[in-house]
Amino acid sequence: MRVITGKYKGRNLFSVEGKTTRPTTAYNRAMIFSVYPDLEGKKVLDLFAGTGSYGLEALSRGAIWADLVEFATPAVAVILKNVALLGCGADCHVWRKRAEAFLKGTKDSWDVIFLDPPYAKDLLNPCLDLIYQRRLLLPGGVAIAEHSPREPVAEAHQGLILTAKTGRTSCFTLLRAEE
Repeated sequence: MRVITGKYKGRNLFSVEGKTTRPTTAYNRAMIFSVYPDLEGKKVLDLFAGTGSYGLEALSRGAIWADLVEFATPAVAVILKNVALLGCGADCHVWRKRAEAFLKGTKDSWDVIFLDPPYAKDLLNPCLDLIYQRRLLLPGGVAIAEHSPREPVAEAHQGLILTAKTGRTSCFTLLRAEE
């Protein structure tokens, strides 16, 4: 897995060993960033960060800050290795927390929130509920979700969808901030 473009372009990232983490492919990241390319000066949150690839790609593309949230200890270790590899520790923070606990406790807000929850765990919509109830997206911000086709975005958030793409194994949904 490598960084696609920007100041860290072509850098190979470490991956989590085994099958406990489903890495986002470069193809899927390229698709997401082609739909939402403007990260210059943005503050981002990468929930269910895995290897940190979304947040680190965002930093490579000009984001000014990234919070990377992951609970699995092996994945957190990989994120920390990737942050050290890229030398971007001053531009991000790695949180070892469950995504819902982080969302319930944070006092911060972001321009872009990436969500890539594990499939078949019913985590997407509870996290979206917290993001919107707690107004964690800044005005003009977006939530970008990579999720299972078997776990669609809940009816309560359908009116916020900017665009959605469905593949064989993944869906990608961009949702706007509430006004």
